[in-house]
Amino acid sequence: MELKIKKGRRAFVDTDCCVACGCCKKVCPTGAIEIWRGVAAQVDLEKCVGCGKCMKECPASVIVLQEAAI
Repeated sequence: MELKIKKGRRAFVDTDCCVACGCCKKVCPTGAIEIWRGVAAQVDLEKCVGCGKCMKECPASVIVLQEAAI
């Protein structure tokens, strides 16, 4: 399966609302997401390709794709 890279777009997590379920981490094809201290997901912007899989999988809908200055 081909990975769609969205130039300039990266995933951002609303850490105040994240429930740290790990669903996003499981579907991230580049391993860009970690669960930080069991509290919230954290995205490594250097690894994130902006594919949106994590956003679609998030049951709490707290992940968005936004333009990022990298």
